[in-house]
Amino acid sequence: MLSYYSRRKIKFPLYGLLAVFMIVLAVLAIFNWQAAVAGFIAIMVLFFLLARAENSIYGEVEQYVTTLSYRLKRVGEEALMEMPIGIILYNNEYYIEWANPFLSSHFQEDILAGKSLHDLSAPLINIIKNEKEDIVELHGRKFNVIVKKEENLLYFFDVTEQEETARRFLEEQTVLCSIYLDNYDDLTQGMDDQTRISLNSMVTSILNNWALEHGIFLKRISSERFFAVLNEKILWKLEETKFSILDEVREQTAKQAASLTLSIGVGHGELSLPELGNLAQSSLDLALGRGGDQAALKQLNGKVRFYGGKTNPMEKRTRVRARVISHALRELVTESDKVIVMGHKYPDMDALGASMGIHRVAEMNGREGYIVLDFSEMDTAVKRLIAETKKNPDLYSRIITPEEALGLATDDTLLVVVDTHKPSLVIDEKLLHKVEKVVVIDHHRRGEEFVKNPLLVYMEPYASSTAELITELLEYQPKVSKLSMLEATALLAGIIVDTKSFSLRTGSRTFDAASYLRARGADTVLVQQFLKEDVDTYIQRSQIIETVYFYNKGIAIAKGSEEETYDPVLIAQAADTLLSMDGVQASFVIARRAPNTVGISARSLGEVNVQVVMEQLEGGGHLSNAATQLKEVTVIEAEKMLQQVITNLYEGDGEK
Repeated sequence: MLSYYSRRKIKFPLYGLLAVFMIVLAVLAIFNWQAAVAGFIAIMVLFFLLARAENSIYGEVEQYVTTLSYRLKRVGEEALMEMPIGIILYNNEYYIEWANPFLSSHFQEDILAGKSLHDLSAPLINIIKNEKEDIVELHGRKFNVIVKKEENLLYFFDVTEQEETARRFLEEQTVLCSIYLDNYDDLTQGMDDQTRISLNSMVTSILNNWALEHGIFLKRISSERFFAVLNEKILWKLEETKFSILDEVREQTAKQAASLTLSIGVGHGELSLPELGNLAQSSLDLALGRGGDQAALKQLNGKVRFYGGKTNPMEKRTRVRARVISHALRELVTESDKVIVMGHKYPDMDALGASMGIHRVAEMNGREGYIVLDFSEMDTAVKRLIAETKKNPDLYSRIITPEEALGLATDDTLLVVVDTHKPSLVIDEKLLHKVEKVVVIDHHRRGEEFVKNPLLVYMEPYASSTAELITELLEYQPKVSKLSMLEATALLAGIIVDTKSFSLRTGSRTFDAASYLRARGADTVLVQQFLKEDVDTYIQRSQIIETVYFYNKGIAIAKGSEEETYDPVLIAQAADTLLSMDGVQASFVIARRAPNTVGISARSLGEVNVQVVMEQLEGGGHLSNAATQLKEVTVIEAEKMLQQVITNLYEGDGEK
């Protein structure tokens, strides 16, 4: 409604115009009063008509504004009560003071006032506290909740259809799988045609039934390769079963005395089809690099999920491959000005023995070789080997610190990383980043973390040790200089330590390598002297073993004192000792390695894959020999984390 002052303000121009006319008429009356009278009458009539018209317009406007105000008020009330947007007013104690009918209609109760937001949906409290919108589910519907904290107000926008569309889009994204029969060629070489056809028929039938059950398109593209197309929803179901097809193929073919294993590489994510294909192949290479019999799912962020890997890798390497790798290594050495070899932190006999073997490869090809060693991080056995090395000045002078290695490294230097492939585990990461020409030689299963852009990779997870691999490489190097007795002994010590005196992970090639080293003068008595332990270490290990208990069938867990720091080798030895006990299929030893680090050493006879367990705790290793390091946790916390992983993987009820 227009105010009195507003109307006065609007009428002012009319009054002003009238005053002007009156002045004009007064002047005119002096000269012609008759004309002034006629003008006055005309002006008064005109003014009357204008005033009447103005009042009519003001009345209409006032009526329109009044009607509009009423309508706006009605629309506001209608919107508040009828629009498909939920609204809640709450008090400081998070009790509902008022809710509009739209939101109330989603609940059995007509009145929500007086109820607590805790009872309505617990996430609402977090949304209010964080002042950040989020999606919550209420009685089967999904709402995007926006908070106005100053007004104690919540808005609920129904996004059920949008969320359903997004979910369906995600579920229907294309996934490509590359499937490989790991040991098909090896198994079928000696088979007659009928047996081979029977095996092919069995494998094809198993995979076709699996594909039909899950709605997967499957095509055999060669004797040992299959190609599969599926979607994300199917992939989720396969992950829930932990890719049980791996076990099914292995177990069914084993009944025919031909145990085949599968490796599966999966490419998934919001990528183009060529990129998905490349990702699937990359995942397959990763699975094969870890020994096969497993599925690898590589993600866009570089993380990888693994399933399977329950069996020991099949020994598939040949002397042809060893000879090819040896010749390739020789070419890289001769093209370099010097060779620097580096193992992992806290090196064991395998890492140091392998380093000495690579040093000899450099010498055989006329290049200077250097071994990087951190003298502050050595166990007792390695210290004894270094002490023995001092008797050989030429060899001892080639053992340098990380700082010295950084000073020696040039653009033409070749860096050989042995007994590890993870940058975070090498003795000095700075050296790894400085040298462009890098070779990786390792016997562990490949993990997510890997040295960037190596020139040559020789990873054989079925080998007993890195020392075994390098011993084979030495056989194809020039014979201009011989392997010394100490170098041969160090290599043999590495094999003996990693095989537990030829009792674990020992193949025919392991004995061939040991025989070669023995023929080159390796001293078994000296090896035993290196590996001797003192009484204090024995007592400390026994104290850890005293704490042992069984968690799940055949799985033994022991732990060290929370206040005491233990040598990593002692922790590993305790796990080895437990594994030799009756009824123990796998052993885990938890102990503090440093003030802020807890280590877990894991050992297995093969039935339990300890590598998979340790990978869940950011570690790795072999199926039967693995470990991890946990930062900023207590021994008790590490124990609970280990128990949870074992329970999740093996679906057992832990009992002490």
